[in-house]
Amino acid sequence: MTKDIFEEEKIRLTPESGFGLVGIDYFAEQGSQLYLVEHFERYQDALNAKKDRKNQEEYFILYKGTGNEFFCR
Repeated sequence: MTKDIFEEEKIRLTPESGFGLVGIDYFAEQGSQLYLVEHFERYQDALNAKKDRKNQEEYFILYKGTGNEFFCR
């Protein structure tokens, strides 16, 4: 995943609190390739949901840090 391509989408989909499990639709138009799968209050729940996916590399977790910085795992 190229950071530059998805940066604006990641910022838009990052929740104010908790953790967002996000998927990638490679066939969608650029600028709308990321979509929210589910929101979780706990990181471990989001991680477990990602691990349950068939193609884990097509999903990642978005969240804000304590300084309002954006994180993607």
